[in-house]
Amino acid sequence: MLRFSTEGVIICNLSRQEVVLYADTIKGILVSYKSLNTERSRRLFKEGSWIVFGQVLMVVGSLAGVRLLTELLPPDAYGELALGMTVATLVNQIILGPLGGGVIRFYAPAVEHCDLAGYLQAVKKLVLRATALIFLITVLAVACLIVAGEIRWVPITASALAFAILSGYSANLAGIQMAARQRSIVAIHQGVEPLLRSLMAAGLLLLLGIGSTVAMAGYMIAAILILGSQIFFFRNIIRSSSFSKNTRNWQNEIWKFSLPIGTWGIFTWMQQMSDRWALQFISSTSEVGSYAVLYQLGYYPISLLTGMVMQFLSPILYQRAGNATDSERNAGVSKLSWRVTWLSIGLTGIVWIVAMFLHPLIFKICVAEEYRSISYLLPWMTVSGGIFASGQVLAANLHAQRKTHEMIVVKIVTALLGISLNFVGVYLYGMAGLVVAGIIFAVSYFLWMIVSNYKNDF
Repeated sequence: MLRFSTEGVIICNLSRQEVVLYADTIKGILVSYKSLNTERSRRLFKEGSWIVFGQVLMVVGSLAGVRLLTELLPPDAYGELALGMTVATLVNQIILGPLGGGVIRFYAPAVEHCDLAGYLQAVKKLVLRATALIFLITVLAVACLIVAGEIRWVPITASALAFAILSGYSANLAGIQMAARQRSIVAIHQGVEPLLRSLMAAGLLLLLGIGSTVAMAGYMIAAILILGSQIFFFRNIIRSSSFSKNTRNWQNEIWKFSLPIGTWGIFTWMQQMSDRWALQFISSTSEVGSYAVLYQLGYYPISLLTGMVMQFLSPILYQRAGNATDSERNAGVSKLSWRVTWLSIGLTGIVWIVAMFLHPLIFKICVAEEYRSISYLLPWMTVSGGIFASGQVLAANLHAQRKTHEMIVVKIVTALLGISLNFVGVYLYGMAGLVVAGIIFAVSYFLWMIVSNYKNDF
């Protein structure tokens, strides 16, 4: 028999025993490879199943919560609650949210460097500093409201900021657990949280009376319960913490990564909340409440569906990218991100078609009767949410490659555009104009992210 070199040149003869030996070796390699792929497929399927379960539970809980609270709260009180949530969103958008992005991003490199303990210590220090900053913001906000004579907004503002701290802690713990591929723990907590929050709010409303501050207090109680459960399960990660002799400055790396996100977070928060405040200033608090329902039924679910995919893929993207210094690894990350982006656009189209036919039924099932007159806007709200979520998938690609600085301009400029569009839309056409403004903003953001990613890839 003949043996060939790697160049295909005959170099010598082989005995039958050698042929059998080589054949057995190759067979063993193929069996091992097949076993490895099978095990990997099973693991990915299991992780994906937990994410789907958690996100479905989250959507169901959110919709049930909307129905429950709209039955208990009139539109003006529901609008006050929505405005209070904008304060909580501010904190998470500019402080704890950006920090959470850095926390998730550097988990995989910390594991690769066998320095999970050093990484966790850095995260702890950064979170404590963020908490001190939020406390200072709370004091200043309350003082400003008192000086301005708007004392009635003090309770909802203070409780919203307290809720922001608790939910921010939960989000950071969930981020580490997600990066550690503890999908079941993350899925259960994320799935239970919306319904638990609504149940706690409803319980307090029935016990203490109707009011937006009472509902926010219920949100706080739910956040405390979720956080306590997360801390209990988080101990498994702490026990597995490893040490290395050459500890990297994780605190500095997380800070550098998160700073650009916090910088544009101020502007993106203004854009995201300007819709509600535009209605508050130009129309009424009741209109804010109705719009909040429309947002929760149209924008929120499609964002959750895309977020479900990204929750599954983000740890994989970060693991594949590593320190983002290998061009081949980065190319693989980009290719996967583009596929998910077009999948998200396709999903948006499907949801839009469903909403076009079923929006009266959806509102009849999910909200109280006094909120149902705006159901015709639901399909277009899903378009806005889906296109923006698709842009966020492309943003995740740049995050994985540690290109957050390159996103500052696109985030700030599109945010300022969105703020202007929201106020103009409300002034000219009311809530319908606001929905159209959201679509224009989402399309602008998506197109700019396409350009940014093409520049990064080529």
